[in-house]
Amino acid sequence: MSTLSEILHFYAEAGVDTPLDEAPIDRFSQVDTKRAPTQPVPAAARSTVAPSPVAAKSAPEAAGPAPSTLSKASVPDDAKIAMARQMAASANTLEELREQLAAFDGCNLKFTAKNLVFADGNPQAAIMFIGEAPGREEDLEGVPFIGRSGQLLDRMFAAIGLDRQSVYIANTIPWRPPGNRTPTPLETEICRPFFERQIELANPKLLVALGGPAAKALTNATEGILRLRGNWKTHLTVSGNQIPVMPTLHPAYLLRNSAQKRFAWRDFVNIKLRLRALTD
Repeated sequence: MSTLSEILHFYAEAGVDTPLDEAPIDRFSQVDTKRAPTQPVPAAARSTVAPSPVAAKSAPEAAGPAPSTLSKASVPDDAKIAMARQMAASANTLEELREQLAAFDGCNLKFTAKNLVFADGNPQAAIMFIGEAPGREEDLEGVPFIGRSGQLLDRMFAAIGLDRQSVYIANTIPWRPPGNRTPTPLETEICRPFFERQIELANPKLLVALGGPAAKALTNATEGILRLRGNWKTHLTVSGNQIPVMPTLHPAYLLRNSAQKRFAWRDFVNIKLRLRALTD
């Protein structure tokens, strides 16, 4: 049987690290014990009872929401996106952008995360690495890529002669999704004006997209990362500048699939050669 500490450790790893109330609530005590139990209907009686017209009419509705409901739920919140564009565009420096992002309340992820994870490294660097969203360690410290995947990324930097003082690191989503779930398309679109403005203000010569979601957000590609990786793409900034983008495998993926590290190594060698050509 698991000990209490093991259970708490499991909850923390799964992202269940924030209480919803000051005191626990006993939901069982809220059950109405005076309610009479439902008497089972004999099988013979059930077979002879025909469904009422009302029940038959409501059956399709019970199967799932109407198409109109689904289409409304999938429409992005234009007001929040417009607010994000306005706030991002008003920032003339990276520090101002960070302040605007901290003041922005249009993304629900802000209210479940512990810290804003804006960036790390050198904002004047010629190369910028962009991931998808912070994990648990990043959320606690407010710094991108500092957990196990961050340690692997540091070793990947060193393999091509880079370190955190010679690169700039950010994410497309600056707040940790609960339980490390995948950000929704709406959350990505709400945050898009901020990370696009961040790229524009940093003005790197080269972008590296760590993982499929970041690659798709930066290039509007539709292929999976295994098809995208190793192939140069282009990010078009709001002001019309074109920046080369190398999609590659996310360090967290490499930790789970060590056999794929050889492909990431090829990508990083390609990155090194392209960076040298752009900076010499």
